[in-house]
Formats: sequence, C-alpha cells, structure tokens
Amino acid sequence: MPLSVPTVPGSWPGGALDRAGAERDVDGLLDALREVSDTAVLVIHGDAAPVVDARLVLVPVSAVTDAREWAFLGRASNGSALLLAVVDEGAAVEVPGGARWAPLRAVGGDLSADEAEILGTAVALAGWLRDAAFCPACGTATVLRQGGWSRHCPRCGREHFPRTDPAVIVLVSSADDPDRILLGANAAWGGSRYSCFAGFAEAGESLEDTVAREICEEAGVRLGDIRYRGSQVWPYPRSLMLGFRATALSDDEARADGEEIVEVRWFDRAEIGAALRGESAIQLPGTASIAHRLIDDWYRGLM
Repeated sequence: MPLSVPTVPGSWPGGALDRAGAERDVDGLLDALREVSDTAVLVIHGDAAPVVDARLVLVPVSAVTDAREWAFLGRASNGSALLLAVVDEGAAVEVPGGARWAPLRAVGGDLSADEAEILGTAVALAGWLRDAAFCPACGTATVLRQGGWSRHCPRCGREHFPRTDPAVIVLVSSADDPDRILLGANAAWGGSRYSCFAGFAEAGESLEDTVAREICEEAGVRLGDIRYRGSQVWPYPRSLMLGFRATALSDDEARADGEEIVEVRWFDRAEIGAALRGESAIQLPGTASIAHRLIDDWYRGLM
C-alpha cells in the first residue's frame, strides 16, 4: 500500500528538538505514541523528506500506511511527539500540493537550524534502521529497542547502536597572506568544484593528527595553528564532520595527490566573494555543508 500524506502539511512548531532520551526505555513507546492525536511524523524516503517553502512537512500518524521502520525522534517545545517513519526506496509516495521530496544535501542549508538538526538526525537514524537489521557478530535478525535507537540480538545478546564515524574537514590559510585560502578539486566531483580538505580519523589517531595527515596526503602541505571551529552531522553514510582552521607552513608545498584530489589552488578573498555570490565560474560547496560555512565565515572575517 503506498504512503500518502494530507493536502495541507503540518510544520515543526518551533523550538529546538528535545530528544527526550529517558522516554526511549518506556515499554511500548512507539505503539503508544501512534495512538496520540497530536503526534507528528517525519517521513524519510532514502535521504529525502517532503519540504515546502523551506519547511519540513510533518504528517499525522494516520497518513502513514506503509512504513518500513518507526523511531522516536523527540518532542517539540509544546510537548508533542515527533516520530520518524522510514519508507522503502521503491515505495510509491505522494506529497501535498506545493511540496517536494528534497535530500538533506540540497535543502539542509535552507531550513532553520532546528529543522536542519531534525532532518540530519532523521536521515542518519533512517540509514541505520535500513542497513543494520542483522547482528554483525552472528548474523541473526535483531529486535528494535529504545524507541528505534538500539537493536538487540536475541541469539548472542549483543546490543547495537547507530554508528557515527568522525571525519575532519579543514580550511587552510596561506602562510604568507591571510587573504588567501587553499581549496582542492575532488576527483569524485569531476574536478569542477573546489572545497575544503576532509578525511576520516583512523584507529588510534587524534583529530589533530588526522588533520595534519589528511592535508599532507591530499595537498602536500604541512600545517600549524590547528584550531577547532565546529561540527556537523553528515549522514553520508554516517559521518560527524569536525571542522578546523589551520595555517600552511609553506605555500609552495601545495600540490594535489593526483588521485583523490586532482587540483589544488590558492584563492584570494575577491575570488571567493565572487564565487559565493554566484558571479564566478568557480563552484563552491553547497550551503547545507560545513565546508560552505567554513569558507563563508573566513570570507566574512568571522574566523
């Protein structure tokens, strides 16, 4: 049976999401909340949710007829519950007039901070609910617990939780000129977009060591003055992006690794400003990403 949603969408009532973690241990939580009239549901299809006018579309429980998995996301400032309904990729899905299915990468930068957090959480949790149905230790089908936030293996007794992988992303400033930054073109983008440098932390490695290693490997540059700037959920597939600023020790060392990074370039402030305003052929990261925030903050002198 296909999922359908009402003609008039609901929206988040405002205020930050209260994850209400203590409620997750309540027996029968999801079933009980599906019986409450003011419970709202965010439907996730792949990595996309219905959006209208830069707002998430929330629907009543009665509108969801074919969810693969359910989970408890938390409560709004008015106390009403918010549930996640995960819909299979192949399901027929209808959205209200004026709404569209929008992936996190495309729409995250247009949402309010509260709704961006909700969508990032929902996409990350939905991915885990879809992909981790079996115990990685013994292969047995697991049983959902804690309102969709854990899986119990009935055979070996292990408990499994949504996994998050730490990754660093770094904006590198010039050693000689504070009005220049180093960006790289990734082979995965066809060399057409320039961004900050990023990579996953390895086992036994500190974040600072990850920053130094990744930039040296990808761009050939040794770093000094490494500073943490903020983080962002990035569930592609399950990353927590940890943003840093750093300064090159020598601009002349910059060179692309030729594999992951096909080109590195020093950009001055005027070039970055033109690219941010869409007045240049240079493509920068989308507004949903922390890479865009790092670049924009540098351009506006906020770092």
